[in-house]
Order: sequence, then structure tokens, then C-alpha cells
Amino acid sequence: ELMRLLVANSSQNYTTMPTTLDDQSLLGVQISLSVVLGILTLATILSNIFVIITIILTRKLHTPANFLIGSLAVTDLLVSILVMPISIVYTVSKSWAFGQIMCDIWLSSDITCCTASILHLCVIALDRYWAITDALEYSKKRTTCRAAIMIAVVWVISICISMPPLFWRQAKAHEELTDCNVNTDKVMYTIYSTFGAFYIPTVLLMILYGRIYVAARSRIFKTPSSSGKRFTTAQLIGGSAGSSLCSINSNSNQDGQLQHGGSPVFMNHVKIKLADSVLERKRICAAREKKATKTLGIILGAFIFCWLPFFVVSLVLPVCKTCWFHPVLFDFFTWLGYLNSLINPVIYTAFNDEFKQAFQKLIRFKRCY
Repeated sequence: ELMRLLVANSSQNYTTMPTTLDDQSLLGVQISLSVVLGILTLATILSNIFVIITIILTRKLHTPANFLIGSLAVTDLLVSILVMPISIVYTVSKSWAFGQIMCDIWLSSDITCCTASILHLCVIALDRYWAITDALEYSKKRTTCRAAIMIAVVWVISICISMPPLFWRQAKAHEELTDCNVNTDKVMYTIYSTFGAFYIPTVLLMILYGRIYVAARSRIFKTPSSSGKRFTTAQLIGGSAGSSLCSINSNSNQDGQLQHGGSPVFMNHVKIKLADSVLERKRICAAREKKATKTLGIILGAFIFCWLPFFVVSLVLPVCKTCWFHPVLFDFFTWLGYLNSLINPVIYTAFNDEFKQAFQKLIRFKRCY
């Protein structure tokens, strides 16, 4: 009888031990996940704050193009403050414990800020496209007021995309809430929101980048103006993402002499020197143009890499009722999208020389002028 009891106890211990180990493993995974997501959130907050402070303290960066970049950093900062911390708790605990009102606020902030971040990339690319294809005319229109209007349009569109779910969630206001998700039963809203927040902006970005790439290459391989054309000075026109465009703007007559007169030998010598200067300026501009276009390409690639999986799943699941998707993988795709708010400021500080120099001065606690 004693042996039977010993065997029973040992078998009980054997069956309960894996459960205890599983609980411990789960706790370890939750702690590790919280730490990783917390570090990601903190890095996103700090990197965007540094971009904002760098633009504010550096007078050279006070341009409409850089104000758009600063507005993007503000938007990404809002994602990291309003959305990501609560998302950490929800992702780790797998249960919503903040109530209906907080759920509505969090969901609205999530959709609005993430959409605004995506649309900011569109207006930055649009600004860059106008700057490279119509440099002289657009330089006159490229004002702070115009940048402010573009930013306002971005936020209006983002709010219009995030508002509809608030109307049909009110019916559940007094029910106990265990999860906080957008109602996927509204298929038309899903199509409206995913296309407005991602698919249409992505197509627009790809078209703009394609045209920017073609225009940049034509400028890089374009030969300097020949004799008889107007050229004596090269004007540098600043563009977004640290880009620059060279436009030749000067005078020479058919005989190779300047309009103000002078000996032909002296004028020819000046013209040769001037041509060398123009060629050197074009080489510098071509190099900066190539780098700026590459930067924009990296931004576009990072954006698609981060957000495409999330929006594909968000569109497919409500439409395909028989499809199943693992919740953990959906959480991973959600956080991959949030990661874009960290990548944006890193790209600008890593690939933009003006931002890099200003950032280095900021690290050394020197005010930039």
C-alpha cells in the first residue's frame, strides 16, 4: 500500500512539473518581450525628440522641406507616446483592462497617428518631386505656409480615416471589455481605411519615387550648357532630405565675350575658369542629387517592409471569413509597423549630411547657427 502511494505521488509530481515549468517559461517570455518592446519604444521617443530639437536649434535647417521632416518626427513621437506603451501591455497580457473609453482613445490615436506618419512620407516625396522637376518656379512657392497647409491636409485625412469606428462602438459602451480591436465585420470600412492609409499612399509614393529617380538621373548625366546658352553662375536650390538641384543661370554672347566688355583673351580665360567652376558645381550637385535620391529610396523601402505585412493581413482577414491567422504573428506585424516610426528619424540622421552635422553638434551641447 505504501509503495502504491509513493508511485501515485511521484506520478502526480511528474504531471504537475511541466505545468509549473510552462508557467515559468511564459513569465520569462512576457518579461523578455516587455523589455524588448520597452527598449524599442524608448528608442523611438528619443530619436524623434533629437530630430525635433535638432531642427529647432539649427537655423540652417529652418526650411519648409525640413519643417515637413520635423512634422513627421512629431507624428512618430506621438505614436511612441500615445500608442506604443499601451500596446506593450496589451500585447504581453493578451487582455484589455483599461475600459471602453480608453479603448476608443487608444484605437483612434493608433489609426490617426500611424496614418499621419504614412501620409507625411507622401507629402515629403511630393515636395521633393516638385523641387526636382520644377526647381526655379517651386522655389518661389516653397514657403512655410505651404508646408503648414500640406501638414494640415495630412491630419484631416488621418482623422477622417480614424473616426468611423467610434460611431458603431458606442453600442457596447456598457459591456465589459476583454479585447480592444477595430470591428472587422465592417468590410467596407476595412477597405476604406486600408486603402486610404496604405495602398493609395504606397502607389503614390512609388510613382513619385520613379519620377524623382528618372529626373535625378537625367540631371546627373546632363551635360553643361554649351556656348551661346546662358550660364555664368550656378544656383543651389535646397530640397527635402538634404537634396540639392543645380540650375545654370548666366549670360554669354555668341562671340564668347561677356556683355560688360573686355578683351577676348581675358574673357576667354574667364570663360574657361567659369566653365570649370560650373562643371565642378555640377559634379557636387550630381553627387548630392544621387545621395538624396538614394535616401528617399531607402525611406520608401523601409516603409513598405514595415507596413505591407500588417495591411495585407488587415485587408485579407475581414474579406476571407474562412482564413485563420495566428494572433502572435499579427502582433509581430503590428509592431513591425510601429518600427517604421523609429526607422524614419534614424534614416534622416544617418543619410543626411546637414542633419548629421547638426546632430553631432547637438550631442556636444553646442548650439548650431
